[in-house]
Amino acid sequence: MAFSAIFYTSSPSLTLHCKTHRPIFSHAAYFSKSLIVKASSTLDYSKVSVDEKALAPTKTNNWQWKFKDNTINIYYEEHEKYNNDSSKNILMVPTISDVSTVEEWRSVARDIVQRVGKFNWRATIVDWPGLGYSDRPKLEYNADVMEKFLVDFINAPDGPINGLGEYGNLCLLGLGCSVSHTLVSAQVSNTENDLVVFGGGHAATLTIRAAKQGFLKPQAIAAIAPTWAGPLPIVFGRDSSMETRYGLLRGTLRAPAVGWMMYNMLVSNEKAIESQYKSHVYANPENVTPDIIETRYALTKRKGARYAPAAFLTGLLDPVQSREEFLDLFAAMEGKIPVAVLSTEGSPKRSKAEMEALRGAKGVSKFIEIPGALLPQEEYPIKVVEELYRFLQENFNSRA
Repeated sequence: MAFSAIFYTSSPSLTLHCKTHRPIFSHAAYFSKSLIVKASSTLDYSKVSVDEKALAPTKTNNWQWKFKDNTINIYYEEHEKYNNDSSKNILMVPTISDVSTVEEWRSVARDIVQRVGKFNWRATIVDWPGLGYSDRPKLEYNADVMEKFLVDFINAPDGPINGLGEYGNLCLLGLGCSVSHTLVSAQVSNTENDLVVFGGGHAATLTIRAAKQGFLKPQAIAAIAPTWAGPLPIVFGRDSSMETRYGLLRGTLRAPAVGWMMYNMLVSNEKAIESQYKSHVYANPENVTPDIIETRYALTKRKGARYAPAAFLTGLLDPVQSREEFLDLFAAMEGKIPVAVLSTEGSPKRSKAEMEALRGAKGVSKFIEIPGALLPQEEYPIKVVEELYRFLQENFNSRA
């Protein structure tokens, strides 16, 4: 999520100037060669309305994630047309930002599960710890913590994806921060070939990072407007001087009194949120409605709301540190997991450059350009569904 053009703190040494701050919002057929697709622009997807009643999830719930000495309630939603054990699973993971929320995936989830085809689909949308409607404890949030959460949520025997009901407490739940690789491998075998992951922004890159390490083995991955660099690092870089300033800013945002003051000024501000959405989160400012701003503003007022955003802003949630590492993650999927990249036509310049680096890259089986900026799954859900459902058909219709 973008912030004000100038970042002010209690110390002059922490002032960060940027006239145009366009940070990242966040964030049987296998293709032997990359396929690049230009999405049709003959339809005005910005004019497609969505019936809000149809977006209601089939079920909402909280899953308890045990991390170190914390038990964290993780909010998730399940969307399905039929209660069918044979349905294939899609996990939809929101773009990481200070106003990250399951809401951005609801239209896509409801559309896909209503479609009639060879397979029935069940969609689960989950909020990250520290964001959305999940608990927001004062953790030391970083990319490793977020990756561990994603792996645990998918593989946990008591979880919504790989759940075994009352037997769930026997395994991963309660292991805290040290994950047994043997146990992870055993759990991965349960979800292997039974899960597709759709991730926006950083979420897509974290999913691929976990898959590269063997912690996840989804059948397919779709990366929607994928990103890897947080708002400050992508603008100001990562030299030692800037890293020191990021650390000071992060510490200030986490502080009891001054932290809330700064957070309210930079993030928890309806006018600022509206400006950011209209300038670069959405491609078409006319698509930014008062309801969107109201719901996002409400998220910034939740208890503990500033801790995860402080980490995101200063680059601690970045899955990699360079474009080379970013490309290496995708390359590791070559011949193993089909990966679709949905790049957006209206992304901010720096974000767009990283997406374009994936065009024709090793490990990217399909590259598609669609309307939108940093949240196409919410702004242009019809177009995103069209491309994602086609990707599912291409990779599953020939399978038994």
